[in-house]
Amino acid sequence: MKKVKITVLRKMWIEDLVRDYGAKDLGKCPMLREGQVFYADYAKPEGFCDEAWKAIYQYVFALAHGASTQTFYFGDWIRKPGVAICSCNDGLRPVIFKLEATDEVSSLDYTPITEES
Repeated sequence: MKKVKITVLRKMWIEDLVRDYGAKDLGKCPMLREGQVFYADYAKPEGFCDEAWKAIYQYVFALAHGASTQTFYFGDWIRKPGVAICSCNDGLRPVIFKLEATDEVSSLDYTPITEES
């Protein structure tokens, strides 16, 4: 398994939807900042938003295991192999991420429990 680089590309705030549906004084996502970088494989990186992780983890996991983006959506989504552009699931103020496969080998940071343990 390889590590996947996650870059926060853009924090959006969709004015008409916020106006019509958002809570008073709702602003852009306070959890992440544009340009912030995380590395992940099988687990959510420390400091990464839980809700954003739920929205992108399947792409991270696939890229970490060598999937080509040509296998996502019949190969008609992203032209650059090893890259995926994803967003969190906040419909009022979504955060857009670039996921990039790396050559950095991942390692477990815990000891698995076995039947003999």
